[in-house]
Amino acid sequence: MAATRVIGVDLGGTKILAGLVDRHGEVERRYEIPTPLESSEALLRGLDAVVEELLDERVGALGFGIPSTIDQRSGRAIWSANIPLANLDFRDRMTERWALPCGIDNDANAATIAEWRIGAGRGTNDLAMLTIGTGLGGGLILGGHPYRGSMGAGVELGHMTIVHDGRPCQNNCTGRGHLEPYVTGLAATMAAHAAFGPAADAHRLVRLANEGDAKAIGIIAEIGGYLGSAIGTLVNIFVPELVIIGGGFGTAAWQYLIEPMRAIASRQALEPGRSLLRIVPAELGTAAGLTGAGFVAWEQLESA
Repeated sequence: MAATRVIGVDLGGTKILAGLVDRHGEVERRYEIPTPLESSEALLRGLDAVVEELLDERVGALGFGIPSTIDQRSGRAIWSANIPLANLDFRDRMTERWALPCGIDNDANAATIAEWRIGAGRGTNDLAMLTIGTGLGGGLILGGHPYRGSMGAGVELGHMTIVHDGRPCQNNCTGRGHLEPYVTGLAATMAAHAAFGPAADAHRLVRLANEGDAKAIGIIAEIGGYLGSAIGTLVNIFVPELVIIGGGFGTAAWQYLIEPMRAIASRQALEPGRSLLRIVPAELGTAAGLTGAGFVAWEQLESA
């Protein structure tokens, strides 16, 4: 019987969200568990548990969006900042365990694919997405295809340098002046600490902005300016039709980010990209990673 469903799995630092996904990105069932972080073995057992919960005779492939650097040639998870997963032949392991084709991609790439196929980017051929949460992820669609680089490890948009020898990057990255430490929820929390005391965080910062606090609005506007600088660079290199902003902090702070983001991006971008550019919010919310992982599974099944 021809497959009518795949299983998409969005692996996050706090939860694993999985579901049955059809060819159009519709999710039939969802299943969620906390992410086991005590070891790579425990993490793999958790992933197996969600697949087992959803697997039925209609399923033809598995797709995983994982917060890792990936070598698509070998299907290997090379390095992860927030989960115990490194130097693992992930695709082969899952293919052998479940006797099904398995596709893998970076979690931000998966979310970008979903927004391109059925979300804010549908109908476009060239777009960039920035997912702004605790960290910063991103993805590119170029010429109507997901861009993954020569070995599939692309794209790490959060690690483009915007300030020479600037702030230390987050987590295990040794770089300085990357975009990520200037714009994430963690960066917003640090700014909130400095402005409002140690009890403040990114959530409170947005709440204060919603209450009209000028200092909070100014902090978020500064973050929007840094994002605008990065978007200007993306426009000058790739000339996308669209830049999509997603992620928990990106969504929550959207109304305070967008004007400084648009103003700085327009200042930095060259024509004709400047006039072409649109910056829009993501549409799929927390479903983007799961849905995108489903599309990665369909891609793998169709190429098998």
